[in-house]
Amino acid sequence: MRALDMIAESIRVGYVHPTTVLNTLIETENEGGLGAVRRVERHLTVGNLALRERGHPHQELAQLWLGATRAYLVTQAERRQAV
Repeated sequence: MRALDMIAESIRVGYVHPTTVLNTLIETENEGGLGAVRRVERHLTVGNLALRERGHPHQELAQLWLGATRAYLVTQAERRQAV
């Protein structure tokens, strides 16, 4: 999954632009629907825990990705209910 590669690289370097986060989530949904975004969320949940346990210096960035992914899912669910 291309999104996971993008996320891993940003965590490795310790930086990501907010636009990149949103574009990555949109591309993920376009490629595989909200199910793909949920899979990314699950990977981030497990990965974030592992990074926290290891004391990784960019763990906060992983947390940012996780929060953004959850916010994206909530927003999309609300949007679909409104239609």
